[in-house]
Amino acid sequence: MPDKVVTRFAPSPTGYLHVGGARTALFNWLWARRAGGTFILRIEDTDQKRNTPTAAKQVMDDLRWLGIDWDEGPEVGGPNGPYLQSQRMDIYDKYVRQLLDEKKAYYCFDTAEDLDALREEAEAQTGGFAYQRPDEFPTAHDAEKARAEGRPVTVRFAVPQDEPLVVQDVVRGEITFAPGEISDFIIQKSDGFPTYNFACVVDDYLMKITYVIRGQEHLNNTPGQQALWRALFHDTELPKYAHMSVTVSDTGGKLSKRERPKTLWNAIKDLSPDYLYSDELCDIVKINKNEMMNFVKRRISPDMPAIDAMAEHFGVPLPEINIVDFFRSGYLPETMVNFLALLGWNPGDNREIMPLDELIAAFDLSRLTKSNSLFDRKKLIAFNTEHIKMTSPDRLLRHFRDYLKVVNSPILKADEEHLSKLIQICEGARTLADIERKSRFLFLKKEEIEYDDEAVKKVLLKSDGLAVLALVRNKLGAMDDFTEVAIENMLRSLSEEKQLGLGKVAQPLRVAICGCTISPPIFDSVQMLGKEETLARIDNTRKKFADVK
Repeated sequence: MPDKVVTRFAPSPTGYLHVGGARTALFNWLWARRAGGTFILRIEDTDQKRNTPTAAKQVMDDLRWLGIDWDEGPEVGGPNGPYLQSQRMDIYDKYVRQLLDEKKAYYCFDTAEDLDALREEAEAQTGGFAYQRPDEFPTAHDAEKARAEGRPVTVRFAVPQDEPLVVQDVVRGEITFAPGEISDFIIQKSDGFPTYNFACVVDDYLMKITYVIRGQEHLNNTPGQQALWRALFHDTELPKYAHMSVTVSDTGGKLSKRERPKTLWNAIKDLSPDYLYSDELCDIVKINKNEMMNFVKRRISPDMPAIDAMAEHFGVPLPEINIVDFFRSGYLPETMVNFLALLGWNPGDNREIMPLDELIAAFDLSRLTKSNSLFDRKKLIAFNTEHIKMTSPDRLLRHFRDYLKVVNSPILKADEEHLSKLIQICEGARTLADIERKSRFLFLKKEEIEYDDEAVKKVLLKSDGLAVLALVRNKLGAMDDFTEVAIENMLRSLSEEKQLGLGKVAQPLRVAICGCTISPPIFDSVQMLGKEETLARIDNTRKKFADVK
């Protein structure tokens, strides 16, 4: 175990926390906790065009839901703040000036059109584009003149081109980038904000980060970042880098936050433009007409709340991609932590279902895998089923109440005793959503019950379901003892008396009280609903379908 471990998670607040980002945070957190080290949360909010005002809070809420706390960072503080990069501009300016003064960086005045033309020309000639460093670097006076003329002024780092850049990676070993393979890159944008590749190097140094654990997609950024580190901080020891394997979706391709917008787009692309661009629809989903047009034409994707609102309006089920999606689908945080930990890492034995203390005790970077990991949703469901069984009743009750709040369920009106009973009688549920779906009928008015057409046809109309329901109604109406046991004894006795299977008696009753064939055990359901409401729903059902053929 190393003497000192300081890790960090540095998300950009451009949307909800994606499961890939959550895995990165988790691995950094597990390694810090295993080593008794420090885990830092840093918000990389330097992309002013893509940042959203609520995203940083959502990311922190999602991390807390997972149980990932931070030792330093926003809302916690610490000796290395501020922890929002937008509040560290004077720090970055100091180091940009250092590189300019030492002739290790230089000003550039290219417009976007200039760069496009250079790129097209280079690709036509050589098939690749590398920015050509000027023989003589522009001066600060030249930069002021360019600004006065309205030209964009950026700063590029002069990447050393005289020797290979060698990256030592914990997972992939030694990786060599040939001289010239990494071209000069921008470290300060024309708006004065630093780029990601620059700010993260400065912050990692100042925050004394010892391990950078991140996704494989960042591997190609590493040689340039390490060259920057050496240019700024000379012989100071670099952090150790570990690039995690790619997570592949079970539908094929890399697991991406674009799956949700893509699913929605495929569902609505053929709808009438007059409807899609109507003021009425745009008001409902809370985006303007231009944003809707750009989405339909696949130019840009709206923020995730707008995607969710459109999906709900059109009745389009979207795949869970962000942590909040899994929360809203009824997964436990313990499940997500356990499942994400096994994407690109293993404990070295056959264990799969692991509580948090076991994950921390077993976590070691030497067990990170090079091969891609599969985001297997069937396996995730199986994990959640097991964790629901493993979780203590009190903790499961808290999770269930939190879930009911986020989906605004009518079950929220129940007290803790009733909620606990619902969890108990829905034993074997795969998700908290299963419990909610099975139980919500208990908390609706009889007029709010929606009848499933297939259930009505199969259970009530195609057999003697309505006649059986009349018999059940009479028996229930005569009962004084309305306990689960008494209800069960009555239904079993009636099924024997009429020589019917219990299902032939219970299913018509189930459809009458909940509108479908799925509910908690029928005896418990009837008892919890109560005698008066049960009889009212039976009467309502018989009246509604009495003349239906």
